[in-house]
Amino acid sequence: MNRRSAIQRAAATVVAFSTADAVFAQQEPWRPSRPITMFVPGAPGSGVDILARELGDRLGAVLKQQVIVENKPGGSGAIATKAAVRAPADGQALLYTNAGNTVMAASLVKTLPYDVLHDLVPVAQTVSGGIFLLSSNDFPAKNLTELVRHVKANPGKFSYGTSGIGSVGHLTMEWLKRKTGMDIAHVPYRQAPQLLTELAAGTLKLGWIDPAAPLAFIETHKVRPIAVTGATRLPHSPSVPTMGEQGYPFETVGWFGVFAPKGTPAQIVQTLAGEINRIQAQPDMVARITSLNVSPPTVNTPEQFGRVVTADFQTWKRIVADAGIRLDN
Repeated sequence: MNRRSAIQRAAATVVAFSTADAVFAQQEPWRPSRPITMFVPGAPGSGVDILARELGDRLGAVLKQQVIVENKPGGSGAIATKAAVRAPADGQALLYTNAGNTVMAASLVKTLPYDVLHDLVPVAQTVSGGIFLLSSNDFPAKNLTELVRHVKANPGKFSYGTSGIGSVGHLTMEWLKRKTGMDIAHVPYRQAPQLLTELAAGTLKLGWIDPAAPLAFIETHKVRPIAVTGATRLPHSPSVPTMGEQGYPFETVGWFGVFAPKGTPAQIVQTLAGEINRIQAQPDMVARITSLNVSPPTVNTPEQFGRVVTADFQTWKRIVADAGIRLDN
């Protein structure tokens, strides 16, 4: 290449970059033109509702538009999810939900009017955390190894409670049953207080429950914590070991996150993800999340969150198939 050609090519490169910079500079950052609707698959006051409102208030302040939480409980999350899926893909409608109402429900229910992996765009994961395996104080086991041994020595004698068929606790215990050969029946409960009350009374010997509800019962020694799911211990329960630490690694955990309808432009998704991740890192938000005995996840991109969603769906689908669990035909 002669000197003149090199100069011409360099000049062309400078022009190209300058043009690109000019185009980029002309692009205004996306901002919503009206209030955002955030669909939530839980009743007011539920865990998912509390977290959605905490995020929504802060996101609205940043975007200078109100974020309206619209509660649509029921149908294993299907009512809220369907509303989000059918909303315009313009960033003005979002879904704040959790693993139970998305990938776990999709593993169990074969007649959902949408495809979780294709009709929703992952935006940002907001919370991550395991759940407790608890026992009554009169149950003769102090750890998971002793629990498995005692249940196997007494086939069919014990039952365990959870928040319902297809819940994290239900599917986790079914996985553990297949790993160990335990013979133990499932008892679904509609409300956490009833499960905890019966555990404390000794009427129920074992139960799986979310990380926040039993803290007072644990601190006052009314129930005994045996283990938590996930790869790390819970923020307010550092003395309770994980299942993996006790020889039964089960690192898939519950999570909460934000989704947008399929077809939402990438620029809008990236803007929302960036703002949500910044909000999640604020000290007051971290404190609020950890007060519920869960943790903010590592800041991730929409693509990384999408990989979490896909991997978890495959995990729960395999567990459901192995255990033969179905919610419909």
